[in-house]
Amino acid sequence: MKTKSHFTVLQILPSLEGGGVERGTLEVSAELVKRGWRSIVISGGGRLVKELCSDGGEHVQWGIGEKSLVTFRYVKLLREFLIREKVDILHVRSRVPAWIAFLAWRKMDPATRPRFVTTVHGLYSVSKYSRIMTRGERVIAVSETAKQYILENYPDVPEARISVIHRGVDRDDFPLGYRPDGTWLENWYGEYPQLRNKVVFTLAGRLTRLKGHLDFLDLVAVLKSRGVEVYGLLVGGEDPRRKAYARELRAKCESLEITDQVVFAGHRSDIREIYSVSDLVFSLSTKPESFGRTVVEALSLGVPVIGYDHGGVGEILEQLFPQGRVALGDARELCERVESVLSNKLAVEPFDGFTLQAMLEHTLAVYEKLAVENRS
Repeated sequence: MKTKSHFTVLQILPSLEGGGVERGTLEVSAELVKRGWRSIVISGGGRLVKELCSDGGEHVQWGIGEKSLVTFRYVKLLREFLIREKVDILHVRSRVPAWIAFLAWRKMDPATRPRFVTTVHGLYSVSKYSRIMTRGERVIAVSETAKQYILENYPDVPEARISVIHRGVDRDDFPLGYRPDGTWLENWYGEYPQLRNKVVFTLAGRLTRLKGHLDFLDLVAVLKSRGVEVYGLLVGGEDPRRKAYARELRAKCESLEITDQVVFAGHRSDIREIYSVSDLVFSLSTKPESFGRTVVEALSLGVPVIGYDHGGVGEILEQLFPQGRVALGDARELCERVESVLSNKLAVEPFDGFTLQAMLEHTLAVYEKLAVENRS
């Protein structure tokens, strides 16, 4: 049997450009290295590769997430890689890579092949294609919402095979009451002078329709009509495949006459600082999400969050800031809730859950148990 310090873990995902799944992959990789394990990641590459490697992880660049028949060429290559590198844990985080990994893994000797782990990061469309994310010997669900999604839509998956491991936030990175330093504030207000000493609402997320930007803009317009001056801050890059949507958002600002009160900040790496200078943070996805990392990050700083009460976002708000829950799509309640939180100056109570360290400890415990247990 291998000793604890000699396990090799391979994580596979489409790319390392940015996002919650990608960030979680890097966090797990860094913890593996910290504990003396070997960490390998296969992806299509991206700007986070440098950080992964600087933390001691290894990266192999394959286009293993591309939705193309050509991608199946990686099945044989991956099987050879798993054998050659003596991988103990094979962890997949997305559907196309999961299919490639499963097809490579299932033809290997059951007595010596890696243990197969999947993580259900999203509430995918229910289909045979999506079912692959429930085929792991251990299935990690990122929330109770994700677990219920699995049990309701794939009832043949034994509940005992599912481990709920909430995504976590590093409290050292998002400490309660954090304030940016003077240099950052000077640069920020130099770039956006209209936000200084104003009430700022922030919605973070790539510019895609599901994130609820249209509802957010309507909110700013309604408040303006009531004589409440607020500034809406949209933080997130444009989706290259949905440029028309970005144009639609700007056109809506013009039609609502709020162009001067809405800032399109694009992709930012200083989200902690941005949350900390916001009066409210919003999560208005029109479809339920499996988790809500941005919700936990903002609440960890002590910044109130208002979001639609469904999916993982509703689950988090129910536990940490129930005053921020709003029925899906209810514009009137959304406006009333905003006014209530602001006028009553509702504070976020400190909380202990949803920490990065807990997520890492539980994830590595899954790995270790699978790696050492009797394969029979």
